[in-house]
Amino acid sequence: MREFELQRMKESETVKEYSDRLLGIVNKVRLVGTEFKDTRIVEKVLVTVPERYETCISTLENTQDLSKITLAELLNSLQAQEQRRLMRQDGMVEGALVASHKTQSKGKFLKNYPPCQHCGKKWTSSI
Repeated sequence: MREFELQRMKESETVKEYSDRLLGIVNKVRLVGTEFKDTRIVEKVLVTVPERYETCISTLENTQDLSKITLAELLNSLQAQEQRRLMRQDGMVEGALVASHKTQSKGKFLKNYPPCQHCGKKWTSSI
């Protein structure tokens, strides 16, 4: 139980990695015959995830009764936010690549540049 109480999610850790670590500890506790409710795990996750998940938790607080949320619902919501954040970061990288390509083109049309993966539009203007 002490090991469970001391756990915190690391900044470099994913929600899946953290939940797997917590559930591994919980399973050890349950194996020795101690009752361990999922609501306790939900409470633990809610207070030990990094600040970057605050908006997700606030949204859950405003839309659901957190005392009744399942562990699966909580983890799915946190993982969805994590995925959106990763997609945004990937978009920033893609944007940087487009800017780099535009700089190298120096006024040429981007006829062979692939269409936008989000809207499907092709680049038609000159740089």
